[in-house]
Amino acid sequence: MKKYFAELIGTFSLVLFGCGSAVIAGISQTGPSGIGLLGIAIAFGFAVVAMAYAIGGISGCHINPAVTIGVLTAGKMSVQDAIGYIISQCVGAILGAFVLYLIVSGKPGWQMTEWGLGSNGWGEGYLGAFNTFSAFLIETVMTFLFVFVILGTTSKYGNGAMAGLAIGVTLMLIHLVTIPVTGTSVNPARSLGPALFAGGKALSQLWLFIVAPIVGAVIAALVWKFGFNKEK
Repeated sequence: MKKYFAELIGTFSLVLFGCGSAVIAGISQTGPSGIGLLGIAIAFGFAVVAMAYAIGGISGCHINPAVTIGVLTAGKMSVQDAIGYIISQCVGAILGAFVLYLIVSGKPGWQMTEWGLGSNGWGEGYLGAFNTFSAFLIETVMTFLFVFVILGTTSKYGNGAMAGLAIGVTLMLIHLVTIPVTGTSVNPARSLGPALFAGGKALSQLWLFIVAPIVGAVIAALVWKFGFNKEK
């Protein structure tokens, strides 16, 4: 159970640090404020770096169901472990969003907004108002790149000591590009937690942030497995 509990804590931290930076210090639905887009991207990226070095030796620090599905597709873990990881990640994300809700609800006059608690979304009223196609495409492509980097840096070809930093920096870069489009998911658990509390459009649009990251992760795993991880 140790590795499952590690995944729970890691995903809890990712949601609390990342979404918390956006909700408390960083961004409104009308545009960046406070620490701004760069600050939020750094918060998400560094949260992954911190957890990678804290729990990487225990669970591999997936803290993302899409990553777990990618690793499973690449043949690097069992189905049983993958199920345990995904459940733990979702529970951790929900707990992270719940703690964030308890914190921000203590502010005088605070009310839950549409896409509250850093929920992901798209369309009219959400940041750049990008359409469904743009949202699905960017989430798929960015998850592909993210999982490809993870598989590469943690493989025999990568530098294991620097893997956590490389993965965190990659997530930061992804956020810099993707926040205006969808708020950046590339992680179904990260989207699930805030959406459950925000409800409304955040919950109705959750499907995209489950499907697109999984599609991107599976493609990345197949490309890595059959294109790069084969002996000549």
